[in-house]
Amino acid sequence: MTQILFYGVPEGCSFGSIVALEWSKQSYQLSRIAMPETVTSQAYRQINPIAETPTLLTAEGEFISESMAILNHIGAGAIEQGIAFKQGTKDFDRLNQMLAFLNTTFFNAYSPLWYALEHASAGDESETLIAYGKTKVSKAHEDLELLLGDKQWLLGDRPTLADAYFMGIARWSNFHKTASYADYTGLKKLYERLEADPAVKFAHAIEHEESAQSRGGFAGHVEFKNALQQIAKAAA
Repeated sequence: MTQILFYGVPEGCSFGSIVALEWSKQSYQLSRIAMPETVTSQAYRQINPIAETPTLLTAEGEFISESMAILNHIGAGAIEQGIAFKQGTKDFDRLNQMLAFLNTTFFNAYSPLWYALEHASAGDESETLIAYGKTKVSKAHEDLELLLGDKQWLLGDRPTLADAYFMGIARWSNFHKTASYADYTGLKKLYERLEADPAVKFAHAIEHEESAQSRGGFAGHVEFKNALQQIAKAAA
C-alpha cells in the first residue's frame, strides 16, 4: 500500500509533512481535506476521531496523527537523506527537542489568533485574543531566533524535519499579519532559504491547486472518498 497523507487546507500545519515527504524520497499520495467542512465530517472521523489534520495512512495500513509522530515516522525511513537521525543518538535528541519547541511554543502561539478568526465575534473578545496572540507570536519568534543563533538551518548545516515543520507554521505570520521576519535576521534568512527550496515550492503549489513538480516520490492525489474505499477494501 502506498502511504497517504491527508493534509488540511487552507494553511494547514500538514504543509510541513508534505515538505518532509518530498525530502524523504519515499513514495506517497496526498488526499486534500477541506477545513472545517471535511475535517469535521463523520467520514473523516473514521480515520481521525478528533477531526484534525494531518493524518498519515502508512504503507502498513496504520493511521498516525499529530505532526510530531508523523514527522518521526517519515524520518525513520529517511535517515540516509539526512533529514532525521537514528534514535539514541545526540542528534536525534536535538531534533526532537527542536520539534517539541516548534509544536508546543511556536505552533501554540498562534492559537489565540486562529480562535479569534474561527470562533470569536467582533468586539472586545476578538481584540483581546488578537492582542494576546500577537504578544505570544512575537515572544516565540524571539526565542526561536535565539535557538537558531548563527546556524544556517535549525539544527546546523543542513535541513531536517524541524525546518520542514517550521515552514508549515512560519507562513502563518503573513496570514495573520503579525510578526515580521524583517525583525529577525536569522529567521528571515532561514525563511527565504526555505521558500527557495523545491519541496517548499511544491507544497505551496499543492495547497493552491497549481501545477506542482515533485522531486520526491509523489504518486498523485487521491480523492478522500476514493481513499476511504481503498482503506475499506484493504481491511476486508
